[in-house]
Amino acid sequence: MAHRASQPARLIGPDGEQIELPESVYRVLRGAVHELGRGNAVAIMPVHTELTTQEAADLLNVSRQYLVRLLDGGEIPFSKTGTHRRIRFGDLMAYKQQRDERRREGLRRLTRMSEELGLYE
Repeated sequence: MAHRASQPARLIGPDGEQIELPESVYRVLRGAVHELGRGNAVAIMPVHTELTTQEAADLLNVSRQYLVRLLDGGEIPFSKTGTHRRIRFGDLMAYKQQRDERRREGLRRLTRMSEELGLYE
């Protein structure tokens, strides 16, 4: 079978207008379409976007008070605009990724311990 050159992804409008998409944009749109198809809401924003404490708490699925404790404890970088804290989206996602990895590692350890104790038999 002959090797074909990869063609760039394209967005085609209802009027037939075509726009070439970079691979990164294609991956974002593909993921968004998948999530929307599953009934999930999707938001696409630049990583430098600044969020309020409530918006950040909602993205982490925690209370605003808990998020403020994380901020004050130095877990997530933030800035202040007057008396209001602002969190960069990229910093929040970096924290979430680290938190999720710590949780996965904890679950792996619990699974190994359970297996060693014979609790899965």
